[in-house]
Amino acid sequence: MPKHLPISIRPERRTEHSPRSSQSKGGFLSIILISFLLFACAPKSPLSSGEGQGNSSASEATSTPLPAAIEFNSNADLIFLAMEENGYAHLFAYHPQNLPFTRLTSGEWNDTSPALSPDRKQLAFASDRNGYWDLYLLDLQSGGITQITDTPDYDSSPSWSPDGQWLVFETYFDDNLEIALVSATGPDQETIRLTQNAASDHSPAWAPDGRHVAFVSSRGGDSDIWLADLDLTGDERYQNLSNTAGAAEDHPVWNQDGSQLLWASISQTLGFSGIYIWQADDPERAARWIGDGNIGTWNEAGDQVIAVTDGPNQQFLSAYDIKGNLLLASIPLRGRVRGLLWGHAEMSNPFPDSFAEAAAYTPPAAWAPIVTPVDDVPAQRWHVVDLSDVQAPYPQMHDLTDEAFEALRDRLLDETGWDILASLENAFVPLTTSLEPGYEEDWLYTGRAFAINSLMANAGWMVAVREDVGAQTYWRLYIRCMVQDGSMGEPIHNAPWDLNARYDLDPLTYEQGGNYSPVPSGYWVDVTALAQAYGWERLPALPNWRSYYAGTRFTEFALTNGLSWHAAMSELYPEEALITPTRVLPPTLTPTRTPAPTGTRVPTRTPRITFTPSFTPTPIPPTSTPTLSPTPPTVIP
Repeated sequence: MPKHLPISIRPERRTEHSPRSSQSKGGFLSIILISFLLFACAPKSPLSSGEGQGNSSASEATSTPLPAAIEFNSNADLIFLAMEENGYAHLFAYHPQNLPFTRLTSGEWNDTSPALSPDRKQLAFASDRNGYWDLYLLDLQSGGITQITDTPDYDSSPSWSPDGQWLVFETYFDDNLEIALVSATGPDQETIRLTQNAASDHSPAWAPDGRHVAFVSSRGGDSDIWLADLDLTGDERYQNLSNTAGAAEDHPVWNQDGSQLLWASISQTLGFSGIYIWQADDPERAARWIGDGNIGTWNEAGDQVIAVTDGPNQQFLSAYDIKGNLLLASIPLRGRVRGLLWGHAEMSNPFPDSFAEAAAYTPPAAWAPIVTPVDDVPAQRWHVVDLSDVQAPYPQMHDLTDEAFEALRDRLLDETGWDILASLENAFVPLTTSLEPGYEEDWLYTGRAFAINSLMANAGWMVAVREDVGAQTYWRLYIRCMVQDGSMGEPIHNAPWDLNARYDLDPLTYEQGGNYSPVPSGYWVDVTALAQAYGWERLPALPNWRSYYAGTRFTEFALTNGLSWHAAMSELYPEEALITPTRVLPPTLTPTRTPAPTGTRVPTRTPRITFTPSFTPTPIPPTSTPTLSPTPPTVIP
């Protein structure tokens, strides 16, 4: 059984720079212009000018064949990276001035996570070339490969001790990822376990002082950068360096003297996503952001950083100085990066035969379209064809994309052990069918898209990891493998996003559209990466996805081939069908009688207002009252 790290293992501390480290500082800026010329002259994908040439990513993945005796500056630093092509990751070497992306390994397996030895003569890496994930050593002089670990457990992400005697790595143990150590010179020795926690612990980086190991852990809820002190035991051994809520950190890398630690962060709430640098002499101070990127590494001098930045469906290579100034404009990469390092390597010149054979190898196209002739299709337009043994409301797809779908379906069947594309939520959607609000111009109408059945997420067979690219949200989809013995898939490293957490009556969780969920156990396959290898692109979530579950669109993939939505629709429909967006509604089952209009009464005239003049009464002068004299009596004779 694995045991705790004994304190007696004490690799010597390295505090000196390499004699060649200073040579990389002055030469880097001089090669930037040449790197632009190399990529400007690179051939375009055959699909860039039209249809019918197979998978575009497969065409871009071929590297320049290596001459029998190549000459390059042996004193210059080289960039080593594991990069995917046709769904398999291989090791590449690159120098912007005189060495294009040159394949060092090839085959229908994965080689990932390269790490340069302290003597600069070997690369430690992880591979599943023997059916299970183990650690290997690649001799840079002869090209020979030596296997270090040999277990059915998942072993990956090696990092060298300063004296070159040990490797610290991540391994799948007790249904989660843990950190362990193995001897690089005596692989038969027992593996020593460094962490024992129910959380996911992975991506270790051995410090140059030999007494500390930085690694990624989800024991705090989300993925943070932790530091293990090998001279301590128990809980006092571990310290949270990043300690950021609402952000996921990954890929820690030390500089040569151990004074600074670099890592990548994906922020969901506050702060910026990108590359951060932490100062070892001021551990309480927050890490400093220097630029975009999801993987980064130092040069020999420790004054420049190479970073891999994410696009929606492509990655790029950039460079910064430690102040954050951009030194190298983004260079497009041919596939997803699975490991990165930058340093001086003692490589033979010319390269050994195994490297030359790998560099000259051209991977075959992942798929090629087959046109099905149909008589009644109008000229200059395409049609949809039926998908065999697929359950969907309309199991059809564009005639130029159905072969890409079937090729991806067969590959996922081999990788996961079950046919996950046999039941789809949607494939082709006719123009007369209404989708959810916000999907009026969705790619499902073009016949060039499909949506995986989202019910698998409720059953625990599918999870999605949130990835923000600029202001848009994308998802990385994982499917659980049928066989869980380590021969299929890989463990998930970072915490997935729980979309259903918005219904937990927490206002903050509702506003951010969910929350991180615990890292699930088991072995999984990255469906997003495989779909990209076959030309299928993931689509962004709608802007209102945080409050609108249907707007997440985390299961939909489209094969656009560089077309706009309107251009793709014009391949199936006449232009007048797209100009008039009003759809004909079916009649109701119980039509109601339309009431006859009634006459409107003639309005009566409103009488005009008259003004009555006011009179001032004239005073009547008083009259005198006459005085009456007495009347004499009448005398009757």
